[in-house]
Amino acid sequence: MTHIILASGSEIRRQLLENAGVSVRVIKAMIDEETITQSLRAEGAKARDVADALAEFKAEKVARLEPEALVIGSDQVLDLQGELLAKPETPEHAIAQITAMSGKTHQLLSAAVIYREGKPLWRHVGAVRMTVRSLSPSYIESYVARNWDSIRHSVGGYKLEEEGVRLFSQVQGDYFTVLGLPLLELLSYLTLRGEIDG
Repeated sequence: MTHIILASGSEIRRQLLENAGVSVRVIKAMIDEETITQSLRAEGAKARDVADALAEFKAEKVARLEPEALVIGSDQVLDLQGELLAKPETPEHAIAQITAMSGKTHQLLSAAVIYREGKPLWRHVGAVRMTVRSLSPSYIESYVARNWDSIRHSVGGYKLEEEGVRLFSQVQGDYFTVLGLPLLELLSYLTLRGEIDG
């Protein structure tokens, strides 16, 4: 079986794959996500295309170093009514993001691209619609203060698997996609290829 590499520094993505019985090696792809995103948005790219492109850049970069491996690149983008939200840089930034999402529905897009021998073999973008409750300013501030160390690495400033679940009134879509990886589709592809048993 082919060696599988995850081109992402995300601990949760690695855990999801390993918990599913997929042995992966992690090589974090160093790309300038902000510059790539700004460039694509300037060209009129939709959120889905930005997520897909970021995942592909990661996979392609690591695949150059490890051409024989199956390299999984993955990224996540939050689309709030046409505005893309990134990982918050400060607690104040997280408060502003969550305040902007309060009482509204946004879309969370998780993309995965697999490269081998310098070529893309497979790609998928999973989408989830997430409705945030109308939140009080005091709750938003206390939530960020309690959870900052954890949420600073998450787009939108929340983690559904932690206290962040309390921010929402409705989630429509796949749980793994919310966590940052279209896991079911990825596992199906790896099984069809014979890379994992199934």
